[in-house]
Amino acid sequence: MADGEYSFSLTTFSPTGKLVQIEYALNRVSSSSPALGIRAKNGVIIATEKKSPNELIEENSIFKIQQISEHIGIVYAGMPGDFRVLLKRARKEAIRYSLQYGSEILVKELVKIIASIVQEFTQTGKDYQNNMSFLEKRYNKDIEIEDAIHTAILTLKESYEGVLNEKNIEIGVAYDNKPFKILTQNEIKDYLIEIE
Repeated sequence: MADGEYSFSLTTFSPTGKLVQIEYALNRVSSSSPALGIRAKNGVIIATEKKSPNELIEENSIFKIQQISEHIGIVYAGMPGDFRVLLKRARKEAIRYSLQYGSEILVKELVKIIASIVQEFTQTGKDYQNNMSFLEKRYNKDIEIEDAIHTAILTLKESYEGVLNEKNIEIGVAYDNKPFKILTQNEIKDYLIEIE
């Protein structure tokens, strides 16, 4: 029997001992563009490359960073369809929590809910090792948001094939006690100019 006959479940092994669904997920993530997050002294930033999977999709219609609630954002690497399902669930949970408790959901609480849906070991992607070592060299616990943005851009530049510009990168910023914000192309362009 072919592996395809065993790809309907995360917990069904093929005769060769493989979890085929997990292999599919790992292959997709390893071929996708990197997504990263940096915790700064005064907030958090998330960043990713934004490239079209094929010529028939316009780049300005791709959004890899989305807002979940007023203070929480999310970034993905992998399949857009999977991301949309998780984004919808995260938004529902944030609304449910807000209605039930009268305050915004804590990031830690939301992560627990979403992590129960996602397999943790599918979270490493293309150039993971290189990007991690690059980040480890430049990160310190006292980093400020502005420096974290520069570090994220430099990290994405390390693995990007081509010229990184404001059209093929997305950055989201969550300052302490301020709403989550996705940077505009003009704001990203200013940061790109600063690091050159």
